[in-house]
Amino acid sequence: MESYIICLVTLDTYENAVKIASILVEEKIAACANIVSPIRSIYRWQGKICDENEILMMMKTRHSLFERLKNRVKELHPYDVPEIISVKISEGLSEYLRWINDSTEVSS
Repeated sequence: MESYIICLVTLDTYENAVKIASILVEEKIAACANIVSPIRSIYRWQGKICDENEILMMMKTRHSLFERLKNRVKELHPYDVPEIISVKISEGLSEYLRWINDSTEVSS
């Protein structure tokens, strides 16, 4: 049985989020991407504490497509070390999970 994930990716601009989300949905790597803007991120980077406004993308996909999604985001993302993490969907409306399945293609 296929399993499903939510992938979280933060970005610098809304335009970059829309661009990457559109490519991933068009390529059937993600079924959908929600873009949340702005979020405030406080983090340590290269020895400094940073406090930045960022954009959050939440993408729904098959677990079997995570490697493709990760690699594609790395190709398109402007950060040196982008946040690309996945969270397993443990339960969901069966019709919605079927839609994720039907909206993505199996990893090749």
